Amino acid sequence: MTTVDDAVATIGADQVDDGLPAPLGVAWVGAAQAYNFAIYSRHGASVTLLLYHEFELLTPAAQYTFDATINRSGPIWHCRIPAHLLASITYYAYRVDGLFNPSEGHRFDPQKVLLDPFARRVFFPPAYSRARAAAAGPTAGCAPLGYLPPQQVVPAFDWGETQPPRHTHDLIVYELHVKGFTASPTSGVTPALRGTFAGLTEKIAHIQELGVTAVELLPIHQFDPQENNYWGYMTLNFFAPHHDYVAGDDPHAEFCAMVRAFHAAGIQVWLDVVYNHTSEGDQNGPAHSYRGIDNKSYYLLTRDRRFYINDTGCGNTLRCAHPIVRELMLDSLRYYTEKMGIDGFRFDLVSILTRETDGSINQHDPAAIAEISAFGHYSDATLVAEAWDMGSYQLGLGFPGKTWLQWNGKFRDDVRSFVRGDGGFIAPMMQRLYGSDDLFPDQGRHVYRPSQSVNFVTAHDGFCLYDLTAYNLKHNLANGHNNTDGSDDNRSWNSGFEGDTGAPAHVMTLRRRQVQNFFTILMLANGTPMFCAGDEFLQTQGGNNNPYNQDNQTTWLDWSRLDQNPGVLRFFKRMIAFRKAHPSIGRRRYWREDVRWFGPTGAVDASETSHALAYVLRGAALRDSDLYVMINAGADDLVFAIQDQRDDPWLRVVDTARASPEDICETGEEPVVTTESYHVAPRSVVVLRRPYAGVVGGSA
Repeated sequence: MTTVDDAVATIGADQVDDGLPAPLGVAWVGAAQAYNFAIYSRHGASVTLLLYHEFELLTPAAQYTFDATINRSGPIWHCRIPAHLLASITYYAYRVDGLFNPSEGHRFDPQKVLLDPFARRVFFPPAYSRARAAAAGPTAGCAPLGYLPPQQVVPAFDWGETQPPRHTHDLIVYELHVKGFTASPTSGVTPALRGTFAGLTEKIAHIQELGVTAVELLPIHQFDPQENNYWGYMTLNFFAPHHDYVAGDDPHAEFCAMVRAFHAAGIQVWLDVVYNHTSEGDQNGPAHSYRGIDNKSYYLLTRDRRFYINDTGCGNTLRCAHPIVRELMLDSLRYYTEKMGIDGFRFDLVSILTRETDGSINQHDPAAIAEISAFGHYSDATLVAEAWDMGSYQLGLGFPGKTWLQWNGKFRDDVRSFVRGDGGFIAPMMQRLYGSDDLFPDQGRHVYRPSQSVNFVTAHDGFCLYDLTAYNLKHNLANGHNNTDGSDDNRSWNSGFEGDTGAPAHVMTLRRRQVQNFFTILMLANGTPMFCAGDEFLQTQGGNNNPYNQDNQTTWLDWSRLDQNPGVLRFFKRMIAFRKAHPSIGRRRYWREDVRWFGPTGAVDASETSHALAYVLRGAALRDSDLYVMINAGADDLVFAIQDQRDDPWLRVVDTARASPEDICETGEEPVVTTESYHVAPRSVVVLRRPYAGVVGGSA
C-alpha cells in the first residue's frame, strides 16, 4: 500500500460493518444510520476508501482499507460506515493497488485518486488536471471526486400534476445541445442561466410553438471539462449531469425541473447516451476511474492486452458484454428514468454493445442489447440506436435490437443526393418516402414498423441544414486537424456560391427553397422524423461539418437569424402541423395499396436521367385527406399531369417555389387547383390535399 500522511485518520475495522455488495456506489442506509460503500474490482489486490473535508482536498481527512476477508464478496469490495464517523465528510474517492502489467491488461497505480464509476455527482477541485492524471505520479488534490449523499433519504422530486407525454404519428424529434441552444446573448435567456438546463427551460415556448414533441439532448452525462469535446461525447461518469449545465447548486432538482417543464408542454425528453467508450482515452490517457479500478474488466483490449481496441475512434472501447459494464449501463438507465423522468435514450455507436468480451460481434442475442431491450419494455422508455461503429454497420435487419428505433443513415444519404440533383435516385427516394421497408421489413421472422426508421437529413455530426445548401466543401480548419477531420461525403451543393457571406440574392432564394425541399420531404416520409435545432432559421456553422471542439459562436445558436428568416420559420411550423394533422403519413404500417407512384406524365421514370417523382397517398383508411405530391429535383421546369382526378377538387398546400407566405398555406385557406396539370418549378416540391369526404367541412 501507498504510505499515507500521518495526518490522515485511519478508520479501524472495529468501527466498520461488513456492508453489502449491492447497490454499487455509495448508499445511505437509514435504518442503520450508516453509509454503504461498494466498488467492483475483480483484479485489484487492495482497495482503500478516501474521505475528504470540503475545504481540504489535497489530503483525505480519513481513510478505510478494505479487509479482503470480510469486506469482499467475489469481485465486489464493500463496507458500511456509521454516519457519525463521516459527519464532516463531503467527498470520497478510492485508491486501488495491484499489478501494473500492461501485457496482462492491468494498469493499477496506487498513486492515483480514483472516481467511483457509480457516483451520482462529481466534484472537480480547483486544481483538477487531466494532464496530471495521464502522467506518472500522484493525483492528490487534482482528481475528480464523488459527493457523499445527504445523511437522510433524499426527498423525491415533486413532479406535480405533470405526466410523461406519449406520442404516436405526431412524434417529431428535435436534436439540440443544452449549452449551444442558449449560450449566445442572442438567445434572450437570463444571462446567469445561459447554457444551462434552467436556460433551456426558458426557451421551451419556442420548441412547443414549433410543434416538436420530443427533444433529444446531446450528451448531458458528466464529461471531462479538459478533454476539449464540446459535444459531450467523452463521458467521465454516467450518472451525474454535466456540472457546467447546472446554474444552481442542486443538479438533480434543476435537471428534473427542466424535464417537468418539457412534460408540461407535451414534449418528451430523450438523452443521447455514450455507453461505448469513456474519456480516459488510449494508453496515453488519464487514469480517472475505470482504468485504475479494473482496466481489464472495463475495457476491450488488443490480443496482447497492451493496448485498447478502438472501434469507437475515441481511444478506447468499453467491454459492454462484461457483467460490470452491463450493470453500469442498466443502473444509469434506471436512474435517469426512475429518478430524472427521462422518456427515451439514443445510444451512440450502439454496435459496440453487440461486441462480446473478446471484441467479436454477436448479431443474434448479445447480452447488453437483450438486457437494455427488457429495460426499455418494462420502463416504457424509447430506445434509439445509432446502429454502427468504426468497424461495423448494422442498420436495419443487421441490428439485434428488433424493437428499437434506429437512425436511418440511408435516408439521410439518399435524400441529400436526390435533392442535390444526382441521377439514379428515384427508386431510393420511393423507398425512403415509403418508410424504408428494405431495412425494416414487416414480414418474416421479425416484424418491423416504419416508425422504427428515424428519418433525418441533418444531425449534430455533419453539415447543418443551411450549410448543406451553402457549401460544397467542409471548412474545418478551426478544429486544429488541418481540415482532415469530418466526413468528405457530404452530398451537399452550395447553390452556386461557396459560403454564407456575400451570397447573391438569387442564391439565397434558392437556398431557402432547398432547405424547405429537404424539410418537406422529411415531413412527408413514413417513419419518425428528426431535425436539428437551428435548422428552422438557417443556423450556420460556417461550413464546419465536425465542430466537436468548437464551444463558441460556431456552434452556439444565433437567434438573430430567426428574425432574419421568418418565412423559413413559418414554413417549418406549418409543415410540422401539416404532418401532425395527417396520420396517414406516419403510420404504424406501410402505405401498401394506399399509395400509387407516378412520373410527371405517366409511369415512374427511374432512369439515371430522371429527377422527378409524384405519388398519391389515400387517407380514407384513417379518415384522412388524400395527398398528391410532386417533386422536381432537376434544373428544368416540368409540367406534371395530376393523375388522380375525382369530383372533389385538389387544394394546394405547399409549393416551395413560391415566396412566403404562399409557399405553404394555412388550413382552410388553400386555393383550389382548377387544372388537371401543374407547373412544378425547378428544385421544388408541391403538395396537394383532397379533403376526406367523410369529415364534415373537410378539415382532416
